[in-house]
Amino acid sequence: MNKKDTYEFFRRLAAQNPEPEGELYYTNDYTLLVAVVLSAQATDKGVNKATKPLFAKVDSPEKMLRLGEVKLRDAIKTIGLYRNKAKHIIGLSQKLVDDFHSEVPRTREELETLPGVGRKTANVVLNIAFGAPTIAVDTHIFRVSNRTGLAPGKTVRAVEDRLEKIIPEKFKRHAHHWLILHGRYVCKARTPLCVSCVVEDLCRYRQKNLAPE
Repeated sequence: MNKKDTYEFFRRLAAQNPEPEGELYYTNDYTLLVAVVLSAQATDKGVNKATKPLFAKVDSPEKMLRLGEVKLRDAIKTIGLYRNKAKHIIGLSQKLVDDFHSEVPRTREELETLPGVGRKTANVVLNIAFGAPTIAVDTHIFRVSNRTGLAPGKTVRAVEDRLEKIIPEKFKRHAHHWLILHGRYVCKARTPLCVSCVVEDLCRYRQKNLAPE
């Protein structure tokens, strides 16, 4: 996709949804971090079902440590990989208390020192909590970037690096959410809704589904 089409691609997504928001439930920076860790290989809807009652009682690293790993496991047992995730959350909570004055750090490097936090999780937290123009490439963004020809790449990191280069500055703040939401609700994996897509004419996908819904 050329520079002109790329600009138009994001201009249309921005016009359609000027202030996009993530769909994970959270109450502060700490609960956002926990929610993002829990969302790995799980749906936002499934995570929210478990975290809403949890975050009503536990909204700080200290409270999570008092809750303990066993009770945390019970609270999130409906989420995939809940045993490992509970271990990571207790570990990152302890590290936040010990090394960061119980505050979520504001750099990717520091975030990645926390148990269970990789580059993608760090990018999500930086974007949502602190407004950083980061791109966290999940399955939706990877699919949209390759299918449309926006930022093709064989690996998640290759797509991320390509997106960082091509997204116009004015759109970088919200690009992460626009692409995720577009992939989740329009450019779906099995049956993309090309007929109702605002960027259909810019898309390079050859097997478009243009049948009426």
